[in-house]
Amino acid sequence: MAVAGRAVAPVLDTFELMTWRSLIGFVIVVGVGGLMGLLGQIRFDRLGTHTIRNIFHFTGQNLWFWAITVIPLAQVFALEFTSPLWVILLSPLLLGERITRSRALSAVLGFVGILIVARPDLTQVNPGILAAAGSAIGFAGSAIFTKRLTRHEGIVSILFWLTVMQAALGFAGSALDGDITLPTAAVMPWLILIGIAGIVAHLCLTKALTLAPATVVVPMDFIRLPAIAVVGMLVYDEPLDLYVLLGALVILAAIWINLSGEARRRPSTVT
Repeated sequence: MAVAGRAVAPVLDTFELMTWRSLIGFVIVVGVGGLMGLLGQIRFDRLGTHTIRNIFHFTGQNLWFWAITVIPLAQVFALEFTSPLWVILLSPLLLGERITRSRALSAVLGFVGILIVARPDLTQVNPGILAAAGSAIGFAGSAIFTKRLTRHEGIVSILFWLTVMQAALGFAGSALDGDITLPTAAVMPWLILIGIAGIVAHLCLTKALTLAPATVVVPMDFIRLPAIAVVGMLVYDEPLDLYVLLGALVILAAIWINLSGEARRRPSTVT
């Protein structure tokens, strides 16, 4: 989605990008949900929580899409991945989840790995850096309220309201200047890729949050940094240096600590 977002940025602003992405996601959710007979899961009794969740995510995603066009990808991802720290801090207040030693260690160690890879120069604070940092708070809020919704609603309902509300928010933002750009033939394949990647990512995240605490799920997202480093090498000819490899090992260690700690807390079952 980062690569596709950069490709689309010269044609569409972030509000327009979010509008078309959400509309494509809506078609996917309704189409697949209808074929599987799951549209009956859609509920209307928690629209307030859906609204809060989608405002957090819409704000974070807009800031993220803008940040990837003005500062290096490594800096964007490094700052975005402060999100698990916000989740760990806020989860006891909003979700009642306990901060365990392994969860806290995993989040801190994962963030250290991010800094090793990205080595962001925070002495030069600019709007792009502030946008990337703000996106982390938006994504953390989205994850927390998604977890709250998974306690009462199915995945299809959560994804349905995600696409509907974010399409409406995107359209409202796009209309502020009185000019909404239609996708060109060259841009449309990238938009479809963004729409598919976005809805699949939300499907995976939402399912994960039905199975485990947010403080366990969100630090798993650290794996995206070594992944984007490989993408950068293949697509943008960005070199893989020793820091990238070292940071990736630290990130994997953080994920292992998190999952190992969770496995020890779960009682074993005999089948």
